[in-house]
Amino acid sequence: MIKTSSASPRTKTVQASPAPVEPDMSKDMIAVIDTETNWHDEVMSLGVALADAETYTLLGKRYYIFDPECRVGGMFSYVMHKTDAKAITCSRDEAMADVGQFLMDKGISKIFAYNAKFDLGHLPELRGFEWFDIMRIAAYRQYNRFIPETALCCKTGRLKSNYGVEPIMHMLMGDTGYRETHNAVNDACDELKIVELLALPLETYECARL
Repeated sequence: MIKTSSASPRTKTVQASPAPVEPDMSKDMIAVIDTETNWHDEVMSLGVALADAETYTLLGKRYYIFDPECRVGGMFSYVMHKTDAKAITCSRDEAMADVGQFLMDKGISKIFAYNAKFDLGHLPELRGFEWFDIMRIAAYRQYNRFIPETALCCKTGRLKSNYGVEPIMHMLMGDTGYRETHNAVNDACDELKIVELLALPLETYECARL
């Protein structure tokens, strides 16, 4: 049975903008997805941020906690409920059927993720969607104008180090106080914020398609 729960946020997270209860169906949308895994490398939580496909403004979010996978515990179990999003707690089968239908109902065909190969590898049920890797854009000098001239890059233009979510957010925001929460729905919103701050047209991400 699918059930929802809510918890008070205790950890700061960056959000692209306030989210209405229901996304505006008149807008073309994309989804940004993040997962957290347990000690057995099984998905224990899944966060989805819905955004306007042109402005990347946050339009809504959805959060799933997989039971019994969440009971195994993991490195970031302690922040699983540190979010203002209501959690849908259910089995993996129920969650994946629900999220797939939810995205299709919203007319969403494109899923974005940071280091998307990891998330797609753990979510084979969503292989029918188009997947794009935010990291393949954010970590490259030719796309990320915020990368300083002094940064060490490969010949391809990719940063040699420090291209995870946290250092990229520091770079984009000019604020070293940001900390990644490792809560799936909070992180999905933060990864959307990276897309918003890069401010690149959607077609730019074609080279980041999986």
